[in-house]
Amino acid sequence: MGKIKFKIGNKIFGGFLVLIVFFIVNASIIFINGNKIDSVVNTSSEIIRPSKEAINDFILLVTRSKMLITNWVYLQSNTDDKEALKNLHEFEYPQLKDKINNLKVEWEVDSQKALIDSAFLKFEKLMTVEKDIMSQLVTFENYEDPLTKLLAEDAVDSQVIPLTASITADLDKVAVTQQNVTEDSDVELKEAASQLRTITVITGLIIVSLSLIIAFIMARNITRPINYIKDILVKLGKGELVDERNRKFSNDEIGEMATAMDNLVTGLRSTTFFAENIGKGNYDSEFNPLSEHDTLGNALIEMRNNLYRVAEEDKKRSWSTGGLAKFGDILRKNNDNIEKLSDDIISNLVKYLGANQGGLYIIEEDNSEDEPYMVLTACYAWDKKKYVDQKVFKGEGLAGQVWLERDSIYLTEVPDNYIKITSGLGDANPRSVLIVPLKVNDEIYGVVEVASFKNFEDYEKEFVEKIAESIASTVSSVKINAKTQKLLEESQEMTEQMRSQEEEMRQNMEELQATQEEMQRSQFEAESTMDAINRSVSTVEFDEEGKILNANRNFLELMGYTRDEILGEHHRILVSKDDKSSEEYKMFWRDLSAGVPKEGEFKRLTKSGEVKFLKENYAATRHRDGSVSKIMLFAYDVSDYKLEGV
Repeated sequence: MGKIKFKIGNKIFGGFLVLIVFFIVNASIIFINGNKIDSVVNTSSEIIRPSKEAINDFILLVTRSKMLITNWVYLQSNTDDKEALKNLHEFEYPQLKDKINNLKVEWEVDSQKALIDSAFLKFEKLMTVEKDIMSQLVTFENYEDPLTKLLAEDAVDSQVIPLTASITADLDKVAVTQQNVTEDSDVELKEAASQLRTITVITGLIIVSLSLIIAFIMARNITRPINYIKDILVKLGKGELVDERNRKFSNDEIGEMATAMDNLVTGLRSTTFFAENIGKGNYDSEFNPLSEHDTLGNALIEMRNNLYRVAEEDKKRSWSTGGLAKFGDILRKNNDNIEKLSDDIISNLVKYLGANQGGLYIIEEDNSEDEPYMVLTACYAWDKKKYVDQKVFKGEGLAGQVWLERDSIYLTEVPDNYIKITSGLGDANPRSVLIVPLKVNDEIYGVVEVASFKNFEDYEKEFVEKIAESIASTVSSVKINAKTQKLLEESQEMTEQMRSQEEEMRQNMEELQATQEEMQRSQFEAESTMDAINRSVSTVEFDEEGKILNANRNFLELMGYTRDEILGEHHRILVSKDDKSSEEYKMFWRDLSAGVPKEGEFKRLTKSGEVKFLKENYAATRHRDGSVSKIMLFAYDVSDYKLEGV
């Protein structure tokens, strides 16, 4: 059988068909790898990194929960924190739990799922404890009940704090695991990019080799004028740069093949170099695809853009996360000294933002002025002599306007007379000024102001607003701690007074014991005396809470009540509406309940509403253990005397 002969046109067509098929295979392999890289990038942005952020949010929520329930126990009047705690239980936690559960489905580490489920169970147990505390401390009487208050404080110390620590420990482990997953994702992304680069180089070399082989086969069957093109292809196959300007390609299939080969080699060289730059992280490398239909080139450009966007977002996120952790540590270290805390905050904030100067204003509410004002508690690279002891009232200047409007102000056109950034070489206007309110739970505690020669990016402004909220929370805690310390000192002083009175009462009891026999001998005389007192003086017996146990006839006739009408009623039925709600009246009965005697002239109301002025003397009788048994009132009417004085 003779050999089959092919025309030169068929051979050329067959050779190019092989190259085209292999080029399509090559492009498909690279495209598949590009999709793999896109898949890794999407998984990182939609699952891995949101999971990391959600876990960090959970840690912050647990810490806020501990702070809010502590404020619930120790700060009766802090309704904002109470509402925040309820909102955390009813909305924030369920939303965060749903978010984590949706992300958890895609997690590959079972131990991580077990830890987050354990954290949910522990936090829900913690919520049960907190709800129990919240149900016990509702009214003023609950807070005034020592036993209820003590049980609530003990629950915070023995249950809330340990559970919070345990939950935080579990979440820290989950965060570490999630960090490892993030790092593995980055490694996988780099390996995929490296694999893509390797495939590109290998397939490029294969295509070039196939081109040389086909060119060699074609050269043996093409006429002598074509030998020149063969030589050019051989030189190109050896890596030589061919520049024969005096030669022109014929306008036929051979010319088109030579031109296409030249473009292919050039394009592969450019594509390989571009892929290597992407693998090295050089996302600014320039690359022009062979045409708008260049699948490989356009896929590489799309991959480069995606990688660059992810890298920039990760860089910003890492910057913000690192800053939040840094300032969280600063806020924890100096939360008992507002001046030291302010200095650390403003100096570190200016440096971290790469700004030039800044100031921190804190609202002073406990002052002798008619309205609250802010003072500059700390500054960095500021004209301190000019601004020392400066008072800023609400609505005054930009800082006061931020306080009034409760929203941030960002200036990029700073007036010449606003502030100057001064250095040894002179001074100049800043390019931008950012003023942010220190706001938490919709309450303003101050203002932070930062000036810079550069414009602030959006993520930097968002970072300052988040930090401002944390600063406000810490300032609130510092103020609350100061008030608590003051109340503690007053309580200790009152305790010392009570101890002194108890010692005096003990000495009196010893004297009474010494005279007990004499009292027994004069008992009849005392009973006669009491009968005489009852006949001439109004007397009433109260329990330690102020409820009437007994009243003699003189008192009943004086106030217009019958015995059945007045027994069991509280002393409040004898005083006016304004006196009932006054803090002085509440303190009056707290002292009597503690055994402190009282005397003086007081305004009282009869059953019919008539005003009587009584000369009253209150004294407590005690049990053998020293506790108050009941409170005796001896009174007589001095209304005529008071009215004559009027």
